[in-house]
Amino acid sequence: MVKRIVTPLVYDTVRQLRTGDEVSISGVIYTARDAAHKRLVALIREGHELPFDLAGQIIYYVGPTPAQPGRPIGSAGPTTSGRMDPYAPILMEYGLRGMIGKGSRSTEVREAMKKFGAVYFAAIGGAGALLAERIVSAEVVAYEDLGTEAIRRLHVEDFPVFVVNDIYGGDLYEEGVRAYRIQ
Repeated sequence: MVKRIVTPLVYDTVRQLRTGDEVSISGVIYTARDAAHKRLVALIREGHELPFDLAGQIIYYVGPTPAQPGRPIGSAGPTTSGRMDPYAPILMEYGLRGMIGKGSRSTEVREAMKKFGAVYFAAIGGAGALLAERIVSAEVVAYEDLGTEAIRRLHVEDFPVFVVNDIYGGDLYEEGVRAYRIQ
């Protein structure tokens, strides 16, 4: 059964999500990749205001292709999440509740998810064109100079993801390996 959630996320929603859950997200999510993360963390460390409020938000690790005429965005598939690992814990400390990407996360990031009440979702890699169909609108909100890696505010409807890491320490990738390991 698909769990339908809306953004911004509240702790009560996050605590109900478990590793392996199929989730449909509706509402606003933000895009950012490693260069944007580096800038966000620098702003936090320097005591400056961020270009958007992180409280309850989800960041999608994506660098979308240019939009075709009549579409809000081009292909929008997930990118490798590990590149954001050095920055993710401090963003969670400042209110980030969810991340979407592909690939596993570091031990430090998984511990931060438990500590700050955040969840990591995986989107299906290689399905960027299909995922883009779930994006209703897109606008750049910061770092336009980064091109496809600028921070965008996306309005999504029924955006499909799976919970990889929950706040209880679950890890879908580790569970998958255990389930199919030959004894």
